[in-house]
Amino acid sequence: MKAVARVVAFGIGELAVLGLVLFLLAGTFTYWQAWAFLVVFALSTWIPSIYLQRADPAAHQRRKRAGPAAETRTLQKVLIGGWYLSLVAMVMVSALDHRFGWSPVPAAICVVGDVLVALGLGVTSLVVIQNSFAASTVQVEADQPLVTTGLYELVRHPMYTGNVITIVGFPLALGSYWGLVCAAPGLLMLVVRIRDEEELLIERLDGYREYTQRARYRLMPYVW
Repeated sequence: MKAVARVVAFGIGELAVLGLVLFLLAGTFTYWQAWAFLVVFALSTWIPSIYLQRADPAAHQRRKRAGPAAETRTLQKVLIGGWYLSLVAMVMVSALDHRFGWSPVPAAICVVGDVLVALGLGVTSLVVIQNSFAASTVQVEADQPLVTTGLYELVRHPMYTGNVITIVGFPLALGSYWGLVCAAPGLLMLVVRIRDEEELLIERLDGYREYTQRARYRLMPYVW
């Protein structure tokens, strides 16, 4: 129970900081898109985190170790740093967009954005359930098996697929088209990250080279 309480406490703190940034930059609490987004974000992260903490604590710990400092490869430190900056810029620009009315977004599109956020975070959580070794960092552990079932039958990096869906949903949920512009550098960072990660996986994970011959697509089926 203490571990679950820590998960909830961390989630509340994270949500409070995110909400504070959104409302301060928007200059108002009358920002229904932000309120809806925060509820969707909280439910889509807290529920999987609590489940993982109870069902697979090791997988939950792998997900918690994130950020440039946690990466072991220099290129990955740079890439994940750029990814985080892209996320921060996306949230900030979206809130400022609401404040100054740069790109009014219909309510229906905002709802679609919330659905995308929930879907993307749900895909990310499902990947961790299907592959306990799916970490937030680029690494290969000594006893790590090659997982080729579930979402891994569709694409080689389904966790990143979930990330893409999520970041497209973020600005739309917050009512901003301009926020999508900030997602572009993050997507570029993700493409380079995947290519570098695959070099490591081919070198260190048994059977991965053969797996790449069977699973043709890295990120999106029939696209790439």
